[in-house]
Amino acid sequence: MASISVSGIACAARIAASARSIGAAALLLAAGTARATDLEVQIHGLRNMRGSIELCLTRSPAHFPDCTGSPGMVSRTVRAADAGSVLFRGLPPGDYAVSVIHDENDDGRLNTFVGIPREGFGFSRNPRIRMGPPRFEECRIAVTGAAMREVIQIKYLL
Repeated sequence: MASISVSGIACAARIAASARSIGAAALLLAAGTARATDLEVQIHGLRNMRGSIELCLTRSPAHFPDCTGSPGMVSRTVRAADAGSVLFRGLPPGDYAVSVIHDENDDGRLNTFVGIPREGFGFSRNPRIRMGPPRFEECRIAVTGAAMREVIQIKYLL
């Protein structure tokens, strides 16, 4: 018949407690290190290759679609001729929205006529355009741990 001394039981209990602590620490570390994600935005439907394409990626509904003053906003400007695909690297998981302007005359803004855009624009998830820009919720994309691709169709009203 096997027997374990009192000191052997205490030692086994300390080893088991240490193993549980190490396992819990590993789970916390894994949960706290969410994987950064790359988001590829493909631009479709440009009517010409003049000017530049301005993209803005934000997590802030209050700063969408303009993105001005948005904390953590990421913007990119590329020549229209090179705008087939734009990559946003290392994004933490979360909800984002993308707005795009085809700045044909390179003046750094969306030109309008009587409030109607004269240059192209687009948004993530390609929402239906009504009176005014879409809400963040209509354009929201959930960035997870896997690399993602979003296709944005540029629209022209004039």
